[in-house]
Amino acid sequence: MEKYQYLIIGGGVAGFTAAETLRQKDAGSSIAVINSEPYALYSRVMLSKPDFFLGKIPFDKIWMRGQDWYEKNNITFFGGKTAASLDPNNKIVKLSDGLELGYEKLLIATGVCARKWGISGSEKEGVYYLRTIDDGKKIMEAIKTAKRAVAIGGGFISFEMADLFALAKIETSVVIRENYFWEPTLDEASGKMIEKVLTNNGVKIINNAEVQEVIGAEKVEGIVLKDGRKIECDMVICGIGVACDLNWFASSGIKTNRGILANEYLQTNLPDVWAAGDIAEYNDLLLEENIQLGNWVNAHEQGRIAGLNMAGVHEPFKFVSFYTTQGMGISVAFVGDVRLGEDRIIIKRGSPEINSYARIIIVGKELVGATLINRTSELSVIAKLIENNIDVSQKYKELENPNFDLKNLLVVETKVN
Repeated sequence: MEKYQYLIIGGGVAGFTAAETLRQKDAGSSIAVINSEPYALYSRVMLSKPDFFLGKIPFDKIWMRGQDWYEKNNITFFGGKTAASLDPNNKIVKLSDGLELGYEKLLIATGVCARKWGISGSEKEGVYYLRTIDDGKKIMEAIKTAKRAVAIGGGFISFEMADLFALAKIETSVVIRENYFWEPTLDEASGKMIEKVLTNNGVKIINNAEVQEVIGAEKVEGIVLKDGRKIECDMVICGIGVACDLNWFASSGIKTNRGILANEYLQTNLPDVWAAGDIAEYNDLLLEENIQLGNWVNAHEQGRIAGLNMAGVHEPFKFVSFYTTQGMGISVAFVGDVRLGEDRIIIKRGSPEINSYARIIIVGKELVGATLINRTSELSVIAKLIENNIDVSQKYKELENPNFDLKNLLVVETKVN
């Protein structure tokens, strides 16, 4: 049985960054990375961008590192392999092919999987998910001949795929269970701003609807909604969220909720086991609660912090996460904690009428998050306000004024201190 000082399960940005950090901190150590995909690191951010699918960005640009990077850094890469069980007492991870690997310190950074669509006909050819590069390749091929497409869900995947389909001149419908796009994360005014842009670009929005079945012989020919309406299509993109695979380590005793529970140092309850990236449900020092976030920048920073702590550096994870997307002439950004709650005060900044609208979210005296539509230039300063725990309780009028420069709130705080 091969044994490594550092064993990392997951070769995405969190796992890769952890491996990179460990090699920088511990040059002579033995490191191995297990990755369910056979590929080295690629950009999942680029994977969802229309210009990539349409060939405006060369395909090779998606690769961020090649297999040779692992060889040059003396890191063993097990590509195309998955973990099947974890024995924390003997510090052994067993892979699905029977191979057993020992470790001194372990990082679980497996990410999440696209939530599978369980309706009748969802297994037909022409139903696609977007999570891996192989998913992307299938969609790239399909859009070359598709005439009609349906996107399921009212979030990032549906928005970005609708943008792609519109650019590809494919007749597109988006089916949403909710009253408006991104409900309840966004308010109705924000959601309708997004829907207006989509509609103006020829996308049909079908709200308060669910799919009953996918029809066709072996290949998709259309969908039938629960109210009986039928929509003809050649392809369906399913963006109904993500799910964590928690089954393979269920008997290990590791504590889980929606993801793997970890403290502010990304340590789990098991000795010498850390978690990072989308699968980690960690203690957020800024929000003072356990949260789970799935985005690239968050996973990158968690991989770095996990690597440092595995190497013996005692550094907490403290980071304001954000996500941005744009298309069809509109930009959307989430920063910090944008969840709803009775304890939250919402300050509206700008308005749909001026096509520039933000919602500033406050808990107690401090800003904790924001949603921004066509105001992404304010993202970085809002992140600093959150990170520095700035008291904004007496600044509601300034926050409501779309012309007020939020940087002034940082300047005032600095003078006071």
